[in-house]
Amino acid sequence: MEENRAKLIGAARRAFAASGFAGASMDELTAEVGLTRGALYHGFGDKKGLLAAVVAQVDGEMAARAQRAGAAAANEWEGLLAEGAAYIEMALDPEVRRIVLLDGPAFLGDPATWPSQNACLSITMEAVARLIAEGVMQPVDVEAASRLLSGAAFNAALWVAASENPQVTLPKAVAAFRLMAQGLLAKRD
Repeated sequence: MEENRAKLIGAARRAFAASGFAGASMDELTAEVGLTRGALYHGFGDKKGLLAAVVAQVDGEMAARAQRAGAAAANEWEGLLAEGAAYIEMALDPEVRRIVLLDGPAFLGDPATWPSQNACLSITMEAVARLIAEGVMQPVDVEAASRLLSGAAFNAALWVAASENPQVTLPKAVAAFRLMAQGLLAKRD
């Protein structure tokens, strides 16, 4: 069962990245891995369920990449900013662009309801809570600040992904994200 699930997710990931959700053929996808449509429906309910599984996988990988970028930063504040910037920069990756940023919201709805996005939010909340406790950030509601930071990074990535010239849009998005986030820093005398 798990092997079939992994095969279907892998095939769907390739198909969705190449043709988009709407253009991907479930018959071709299942035939590629030697399974039937019944296996797809049994494991995922429908094509949207399969997309949700693929989005969760890609989004999880994005979160791990962003965390690695944050871990390489000089301190936790710079790490938080590096994670956001890395997430925005992933909009240039064709697979991320198509699956998570274009098709995900179009077919799965509000990303704030995705389990993978809520996992990212939890990690951000932990970092924000520590930064507030250390006096690096102003004493602000942890959830509010975390949702705004996460939402800003996601929406900046959406902007980059939908842009006619993503290479030009990207530095603008990252610069604005960093500037906005700096408003949360504690005032230093």
